[in-house]
Amino acid sequence: MSVNRPVVVGVDGSSTSLTAAEHAARAAVQRSRPLHLVHGYLHPLGFGVPLNPYDLGVPAPTAEAQRMLEQLAAELTERHPGLRVQVRQVAGGPGATLVEESRRAELVVVGSRGVGGFAGLLLGSVSGQIAQHGHCPVLVIRPAEQPIRAEGPVLVGVDGSESADLAVRLAADEAVLRGSELVLMHVLPPERAGAAPAEAAGAAAAEQAESTELLARAAARLRADHPLLTVSQRPVRAASAEQALVAASGEAALVVVGSRGRGGFAGLLLGSVSQALVQHAHCPVLVAHPYEPAD
Repeated sequence: MSVNRPVVVGVDGSSTSLTAAEHAARAAVQRSRPLHLVHGYLHPLGFGVPLNPYDLGVPAPTAEAQRMLEQLAAELTERHPGLRVQVRQVAGGPGATLVEESRRAELVVVGSRGVGGFAGLLLGSVSGQIAQHGHCPVLVIRPAEQPIRAEGPVLVGVDGSESADLAVRLAADEAVLRGSELVLMHVLPPERAGAAPAEAAGAAAAEQAESTELLARAAARLRADHPLLTVSQRPVRAASAEQALVAASGEAALVVVGSRGRGGFAGLLLGSVSQALVQHAHCPVLVAHPYEPAD
């Protein structure tokens, strides 16, 4: 991983993107990285015919957007002494722009919805695109409503998959940066209805033992790498991992999730758990993507 990778945040002037920029500034300071404020705009020629962008409401590079970026950069450097900030407008849709930026970034930060966004229409929007297709970890700042919890543990789901293992390592790094506790959660299936009591009890005990062992192995690896990190293990029974993690996110400052879980296919980029958290978590969500090799 190159030491020159910046923290990148997509900014469109909306309140959610300004909140995202504040979180991105904090992340850049924590990591001693530069911050890039990026505004993606659609060029009218990109549609194949020369049109006046204002006829269709399609944004174009403007002095107004440049002023917005420069004012935000000035405010962030005032609040975060030592922060290095660059601003730029990039021709392209905001989602595609951030996906491309992520190839060279340490972290991409995005608000959960931007200008003209609908609360329920999230995946397929800018945050959904970058959460699915990012080439580095992606931080989605949720919820759109204020305030966003600053204190609390870092929460991560453990299921033994390669994607979850990456998320666990990233979550540990985040907890160290924040000086926070790390909570490892493994979700057990609901107890079987209709089984004979002795059989159900035996199956439940076996599942519990397997869950405890899975969590203990993950915790031991993390403590070896981060001796001062406080790690707690939480096996829970729930109807689904999505439901359990969304509920637990209400007490967390950050939830970290792999981009896909068990049985994931490379083409099916965002698994159901990741999708549910990006859409419904009660705190910011960090989607773990492996870094693209630096150019």
